[in-house]
Amino acid sequence: MHGIGNDYIYFNCFEEKIEDPENLSIRLSDRHFGIGGDGIVLIMPSETCDFRMRMFNADGSEGKMCGNATRCIGKYVYEKGLTDKTEFTLETLSGVKVLKLAVKDGIVDSVTVDMGKAVFRAADIPVISDKEEVVEEPLTVNGVTHNITCVSMGNPHCVIFTTGIKDLDLEKIGPSYENHPMFPERINTEFAEYVDEHTLNMRVWERGSGETLACGTGACALVSAAVKTGRCRADEFVKVNLIGGTLEVMFKSDSTVIMKGPAAFSFEGEVE
Repeated sequence: MHGIGNDYIYFNCFEEKIEDPENLSIRLSDRHFGIGGDGIVLIMPSETCDFRMRMFNADGSEGKMCGNATRCIGKYVYEKGLTDKTEFTLETLSGVKVLKLAVKDGIVDSVTVDMGKAVFRAADIPVISDKEEVVEEPLTVNGVTHNITCVSMGNPHCVIFTTGIKDLDLEKIGPSYENHPMFPERINTEFAEYVDEHTLNMRVWERGSGETLACGTGACALVSAAVKTGRCRADEFVKVNLIGGTLEVMFKSDSTVIMKGPAAFSFEGEVE
């Protein structure tokens, strides 16, 4: 399945057991020798919520949260008959998410996710800094200085507002940010262009996966940073244009972030 091009391989763990998801993700995510994807996602029973998810990046590392994957799970569990609810809870490593499904003729058209609160406190992201928050702080990487704003959406993000993002060599730039000593748990990096107060463009380098066509938590982090720095307004939806498509994100006055977007099946089958 994919959420605007951010593609993962989904397993129904109500029906089967995955013994070694870390190595399975490495093997199956390979786009030449495997199925191909940005990682794998396990849809599992939960003791506290309607469903539980675990997600693993293409390098085998486990991620705490993936916004696009939450929407795909919403579509999967409804259309495959695992639930008849159009609003339900999902347990993740970054807390409980609430999903609301827009259903038309039995098909999930879009999914709105309450992503929880954006966190700017540097120690909680985590970011090594002598500042309480890292907002529009200069950072020099590969000899180029950008102002960065760091935020956690259950996973760590570094947002950079710049211009000419289409021309950026992310294969070279991305790893230098991801592995910068300022970020002890590595970081997802968003390179963004401001269009207007309701429109932003973004490319993303995801830790453990490289550049992806979309990143839901990244879009949420971007809009949070845009409101924090006065580029956009709270309590209004902002369109985030990614390579794979567009997400709508709202940063509310209480720091809660709402994300809305589509999800799609690509194919299904069996793998040894």
